[in-house]
Amino acid sequence: MAAPDNIIVGSHVWIEDPKLAWIDGEVTRISGKDVHVRTTNGKNVVTNMSQVFPKDTEAPPGGVDDMTKLSYLHEPGVLQNLATRYELNEIYTYTGNILIAVNPFQRLPHLYDTHMMEQYKGAAFGELSPHVFAVADAAYRAMVNEGKSNSILVSGESGAGKTETTKMLMRYLAFLGGRSGVEGRTVEQQVLESNPVLEAFGNAKTVRNNNSSRFGKFVEIQFDKSGRISGAAIRTYLLERSRVCQISDPERNYHCFYLLCAAPAEDKEKYKLGSPKSFHYLNQSKCYELDGVNDAHEYLETRRAMDIVGIGEEEQEAIFRVVAAILHLGNIEFAKGAEIDSSKIKDDKSRFHLDTTAELLRCDPTNLEDALIKRVMVTPEEIITRTLDPENAVSSRDALAKTLYSRLFDWIVEKINVSIGQDPDSKSIIGVLDIYGFESFKCNSFEQFCINFTNEKLQQHFNQHVFKMEQEEYTKEEIDWSYIEFVDNQDVLDLIEKKPGGIISLLDEACMFPKSTHETFAQKLYQTFKNNKRFIKPKLSRTDFTILHYAGEVNYQANQFLDKNKDYVIAEHQAVMTASKCPFVMGLFTPLKEESSKSSKFSSIGARFKLQLQSLMETLSVTEPHYIRCVKPNNVLKPAIFENVNIIQQLRCGGVLEAIRISCAGYPTRRAFYEFLNRFGLLAPEILDENYDDKVACQMILDRKGLKGYQIGKTKVFLRAGQMAELDARRAEVLGNAARIIQRQIRTHIARKEFISLRKAAMELQSYIRGDLLDFN
Repeated sequence: MAAPDNIIVGSHVWIEDPKLAWIDGEVTRISGKDVHVRTTNGKNVVTNMSQVFPKDTEAPPGGVDDMTKLSYLHEPGVLQNLATRYELNEIYTYTGNILIAVNPFQRLPHLYDTHMMEQYKGAAFGELSPHVFAVADAAYRAMVNEGKSNSILVSGESGAGKTETTKMLMRYLAFLGGRSGVEGRTVEQQVLESNPVLEAFGNAKTVRNNNSSRFGKFVEIQFDKSGRISGAAIRTYLLERSRVCQISDPERNYHCFYLLCAAPAEDKEKYKLGSPKSFHYLNQSKCYELDGVNDAHEYLETRRAMDIVGIGEEEQEAIFRVVAAILHLGNIEFAKGAEIDSSKIKDDKSRFHLDTTAELLRCDPTNLEDALIKRVMVTPEEIITRTLDPENAVSSRDALAKTLYSRLFDWIVEKINVSIGQDPDSKSIIGVLDIYGFESFKCNSFEQFCINFTNEKLQQHFNQHVFKMEQEEYTKEEIDWSYIEFVDNQDVLDLIEKKPGGIISLLDEACMFPKSTHETFAQKLYQTFKNNKRFIKPKLSRTDFTILHYAGEVNYQANQFLDKNKDYVIAEHQAVMTASKCPFVMGLFTPLKEESSKSSKFSSIGARFKLQLQSLMETLSVTEPHYIRCVKPNNVLKPAIFENVNIIQQLRCGGVLEAIRISCAGYPTRRAFYEFLNRFGLLAPEILDENYDDKVACQMILDRKGLKGYQIGKTKVFLRAGQMAELDARRAEVLGNAARIIQRQIRTHIARKEFISLRKAAMELQSYIRGDLLDFN
């Protein structure tokens, strides 16, 4: 970005420091391209002219609510504007049609009450202050008026507020499309109450967020011809199964485990539960409670929400029995058995948890024990039973826990979908996407790889919509357009998903060969991508690899990629669960015959996830997208703290700054010729009288009004930022003048009529009085 020309000695400026933050000061001297600045903290800095930007002294005290209207378009101006608004709890700001939502980390109920919903209902986009309701209303109006499906993509890193934003979107759509006064459970009520249920079983505290969604969610809300909600479907993506068995301090496991441990005494006694500290799957972290959250209250609220979404009492009972069984399962420990490489239940305590698990799952404890520590191999000659050593027995135990939990979560989602019901006659939908933010931790495994792959896909969609499609429109209309360069991440996507030879393909290939290890897989990656600019082999590791994502470098540990990618249920686990006397547990597992008859082809989590993402992108491609970029203002998750470096990085990664640039540098407003003439023909009616060609007439009107910099395409008029507002102002002036002329004529007519009437009455009165006087004389 080139610095503006009006940087002079004495002017107040922003300068970029080496940490990519911004500091302000006053110019003391300019020598060639060198600028000497005295900062507000008293330091003297010499910097290059390209790193200096004027402060926007004309900005209003509350900041600008649409950043494309900033006097100076640069990073420090954007950052200052967001900071100014955030200080006033103005957490929403527009960038053209993109909403930026800065997480306040506090409750602001006045922003989301019914009165506020009424304010935004039917209001033109941009007429009121920026708000999540305005985006939802724009999507709803576009769907009703144009009959086209819309989607709202909520993105941002973990802790930026995506889940809360999604809930507010759904609340507002239910407000617009709901049926008031309807008895019983309505579709919109069920859609809203699905949120706390899915959060209880799919969300957890992470190091970045107290309520982090550990799965992706796309809510497809269906509408009938009158704009009422008529059905809905919830699609979920890649539940983080490994969290069930392994958490790090100070994170928590899924909320439902802690809610159940805080349940009423009779429930805890029924499930033989105690404190979370007594369970291995929970006590790997010392964090058991969340600030401001009452788990006992949340448990009752979750049960109430389950009632509303159509999960009956017996089904709720079975669900929590499975949750409790998983906790007990994690407490089963193993010791070395009498034979080599064998194991046995460690002690009486472990035996108690084994028996309790079997009791809760309604299965035989002996069969459950065998399923955990034994494997049966069938050969043409004989059936061989071998035992597992304690380490492999623990892996077997954890595999069963993860399978149970993921099947339970899938069942809950399916049950909610069946209960809500879908409208086969629905012609249009509004889809709301809430999916993982970009993640980069100290240790990044297969889950982070899939999450970041998702974000690469969504970033490409954003690029295509905001940048590429913008430029394609100019090309199609033969507009003279100087292309703005932006970061295209297609090369990263090729690295991950290209067939053959992408990372996912190589991972599936490694999973299919019995002798593959994480080391051989890593070596294959190093060999294949040694010349790829987006792939880096760390110097001090034999299994790590680094990918240069659009949002930065992420170092992945490949040592569990193979195990986590394999999508199969251990046959012994399958057998013991399908033999359960509980219909619910048995229903979670497809019988072996059906399983084997489906397909003998190898199946993997990565390949299946890639197909799910492909389906999602196809759905998004046929909808009109609306974007909400959520921003996390600080890493301590507290209100009133605005970390410049953190925020500017999120804005860069999210493409927000590029969107501002292209919006202002290009032609954000465009109208078909007939639409333009229909609206602005009254500015020069004599041109319309001459029956000129529409294209010529448009150009003549624009030239006559003195507008500069516009362009005329093949079918549309392209206007610079602000020019439509200028034309609208002139149109309003013409209409206002016309209205005043009409009012003047009508007032003149009325006044003249009243005057003539009064004059006639006065004359008659005068005539009458004069007559009486004459008679008197």
